[in-house]
Amino acid sequence: MPKSDAPRLAILGAGPIGLEAWLYAKKLDLPFTIYERGRTGEHLLRWGHVRLFSPFAMNATALGRGAIKSVKPSHEFPADDVCITGREHVAQYLNPLAETLQGNIQNDNVVLKIGRRGLLKSDADAGRAKRPFRLLVRDKTRERIEEADVILDCTGTYAQHRWLGDGGIPAVGELQAEPQIAYGLEDILGDRKLQYANRTVLVVGAGYSAATTVCNLAQIAAENQTTWGIWLARDPSSTPLRRIPNDPLRERDRLAVRANNLATRSDDNVEFHSGAVVEAIEFLGQDRGFRVTARTPEKSRTWDVDRVIGNVGFTPDTNLYRELQVHECYTSLGPMKLATALAGSKDLDCTKQTCQGADTLRNPEPNFYVLGAKSYGRNSNFLMRVGFEQVREAFTLITGDAKLNLYK
Repeated sequence: MPKSDAPRLAILGAGPIGLEAWLYAKKLDLPFTIYERGRTGEHLLRWGHVRLFSPFAMNATALGRGAIKSVKPSHEFPADDVCITGREHVAQYLNPLAETLQGNIQNDNVVLKIGRRGLLKSDADAGRAKRPFRLLVRDKTRERIEEADVILDCTGTYAQHRWLGDGGIPAVGELQAEPQIAYGLEDILGDRKLQYANRTVLVVGAGYSAATTVCNLAQIAAENQTTWGIWLARDPSSTPLRRIPNDPLRERDRLAVRANNLATRSDDNVEFHSGAVVEAIEFLGQDRGFRVTARTPEKSRTWDVDRVIGNVGFTPDTNLYRELQVHECYTSLGPMKLATALAGSKDLDCTKQTCQGADTLRNPEPNFYVLGAKSYGRNSNFLMRVGFEQVREAFTLITGDAKLNLYK
């Protein structure tokens, strides 16, 4: 049983990093509650039809495997070198792990705001660490206040998309059209196929998400000849994805080759426009599609399309902790100490990223830690294995044991 004077932990998010934090709290006999706004692994499930670039060995830990085996000795994990889909990762690792929680996870509970009891953000009180956090939590029926001594924010960024317009703000009309625009990775080869087959689809973005979408559209077009994809990328390069020499993630390289071929060959019912910036979006009504105007290097162009997909990335929800003293980076919106440390490695591929040390996880707000993808803000180089190491380092600060190692 946890000690009566042990700090109470609130873990926000039941994804890979939140569940790893739970493993540490349980192993150290610290009282904790996990708050998850949806299902276990909610964000992975939203793009769950997509195969991860990284193999399973990079996305699981010895603690997680051990916890599952202690309850389900016959459970079989994917092979270490296999790249599985997001849904498969949830089914074969995260859900079995969550089943060992025995009531400590609160699904469908969203933490709306966090503050300190009796203090405002502007109060320079040297005793902030002695005041408990107050969490405004909403479930399916009501709102309530709960308290904690330590908060680990592992909520990620996938719930908050960025915008299509120039300068990172919404294009004219985008706010009104937002409910009809798809900003995530649509399952256009599966559940959503009928919504995209034999349609004209405009895709905005120049990263791996946009590349995945366009490659899938080309696959649909091979069977449904009136399917057409219009791909807009802000970057002026003629090839949207930069290939990494001797890429250790083979699935990522295969995607880059396929997407770049589609962009440069102008066949497979895909037309690519580099240096394009969306200026206006008009939703024409149900079953009537959109009118999209974009500025290209040659001229302003307008397309009438059936669907719009904005694969333009995501941004952290920092409104959650507006009343806490969190120093944010002015470019990435991640916590400043970590963002500063990452600045020196911004040109490194994600596979070469390493954890930056426990001190980079500290905020001016005592006992408040942002971990996982959200800690990187808009920096997309995050890998799960870095998040697992962040958890270990956060618990060295929570426990005061700089040599903490639960893998011994």
